[in-house]
Amino acid sequence: MTPWCAPEHDPLVLVRGEGAYLYDDCGRRYLDGNSSIWTNIHGHGHPAIVGAIQEQAAALAHCSALGAANVPAAQLAKALVECFPKGTLTKVFYSDDGSTAVECALRMALQFWQIQGQAHRTRFVAFKGAYHGDTLGAASLGGIPAFHDCVAHLGVPRLSVSSMAALEALSLEERRDLAGVVIEPLIQGAAGMRCWPSGLLRSLRDWCTAHDVPLILDEVMTGFGRTGTLFACEREGVVPDFLALAKGLTGGTLPLAATLTTDRVFDAFRGSTFYYGHSYFGNPLGCAAALASLRVFEEDDVLTALPPKIRYLEGLLHRWQQDDPRVHAVRQCGFIAGIEIGQADGRPFPPEDRMGAKVCLAARKHGLLTRPVLDTLVLMPPLCVKEADLDLAVEALREGLRAES
Repeated sequence: MTPWCAPEHDPLVLVRGEGAYLYDDCGRRYLDGNSSIWTNIHGHGHPAIVGAIQEQAAALAHCSALGAANVPAAQLAKALVECFPKGTLTKVFYSDDGSTAVECALRMALQFWQIQGQAHRTRFVAFKGAYHGDTLGAASLGGIPAFHDCVAHLGVPRLSVSSMAALEALSLEERRDLAGVVIEPLIQGAAGMRCWPSGLLRSLRDWCTAHDVPLILDEVMTGFGRTGTLFACEREGVVPDFLALAKGLTGGTLPLAATLTTDRVFDAFRGSTFYYGHSYFGNPLGCAAALASLRVFEEDDVLTALPPKIRYLEGLLHRWQQDDPRVHAVRQCGFIAGIEIGQADGRPFPPEDRMGAKVCLAARKHGLLTRPVLDTLVLMPPLCVKEADLDLAVEALREGLRAES
């Protein structure tokens, strides 16, 4: 906070968004290179989503979900369930953001086993490098020391593994206490956009099924087209027992999250109560925005238009890596990309240089807004971008790297 609070600091004040671009209070335009922290899907100010929010606000902006229902929440639950094979994920529980969506899954899994008379099942498997949110339970599953070390010992018990082989090597004693396995499918975000090996998710689903351990997928980042399909789990034909959604759920307009689960879990709670709920759960405004975003996917044929853009971005990044020895690695999963930078001789930049942050700050001068993960530059633009926008994004980062190193 020291640099932010310094008297000489001139904060970036954003006042308007249109399509894939944001505008500051001085009229400068920037490509939204990280989709406003990985949330924006169809661009800012999309008329279909704005119109849905306005119409719903005029009718009913908010009502309690405790003992009452509202139409947009019911319609959205139906639409989300219909995204998956019939009879798989059938129930929806709303919350506020990605962290609470994961938190709900953890709490449901723990209480599910208590109801089943297996209260000893309290430990969750999580993967090294994971990030699942900042609420206490979700944070205790995280594998990034800077984010999680101060609370990791206070939340739910965690068993950390680094690979499928490590999971398969667990003893019977270790397996008997498992309440679930949690993973970011296909790619870890805050770890530096690190992709999982092809087939790992399918193997994980099979292992969980064989050992009757619920599989919890954190699709907060990967959901809603980011990987090229509506949900990342589709890429390997996997359906989890719990699915956490947020960020892009409303197209990046309003806070809303959802945790999807199965009839098996829901039926176990008959005669019991799931004591978890916040004031704005299932709020009509957020649900109306989410419904409109799903309609945009269908009406604008968004997913069909993605593969050429994904290939174009891949080509741009590949050529940059070939041309510049300071680009040590490019990791891409669909429309999610991480560019790891370092010194030309192959060594990393000294951590105290904060080179990733400097490069992204320098890229602002060339019309791009994004944030790094340490020295991994992140590109995750709204799905509506055009090839010219991708040219701008990559060139801005190239110029930023030239300026700072």
